[in-house]
Amino acid sequence: MDLKEKVEDLNSMILQGQILEAFEKHYHPEVVMIDNQGSYSGKETNRKREQEWLSGVTAFNNAEVKAVAVGDGVTMVEWHFDYQHKELGHAKYDQVAVQRWKDGQIIHERFFVF
Repeated sequence: MDLKEKVEDLNSMILQGQILEAFEKHYHPEVVMIDNQGSYSGKETNRKREQEWLSGVTAFNNAEVKAVAVGDGVTMVEWHFDYQHKELGHAKYDQVAVQRWKDGQIIHERFFVF
C-alpha cells in the first residue's frame, strides 16, 4: 500500500467506527500525538487516551472527511466531527490532522482544531 492508500484505509476505518482497530493497524509503537492539551508519547499511552475518549461517547452524529493531502512521508486530513460525550456534552468541530509516517505507520500526529 502506498501512502495515499494507507491514509484512505485509516479514514475509512474511522468512518466505519473501527477507531481502535485503525489505531492498532496504522500507528507506530513510538507514535507522538499532539493536541491542544499537550504531547503524548508511545502507542500504549495514546491507546489509553483513545479508549478513555471513546468510552465517553454516547452518540456519534456525524464524521466526515473534508479533504486529504498526501506528500513525501506526510498526510493531512481535514475532518468534521459531531458527537455527544458524557463529559464534554455536544461536541461539533472541524479538525486537521497532520500525520508523519515512518515504516508504513504514523510516527507523529498533530491536531489543529477550529
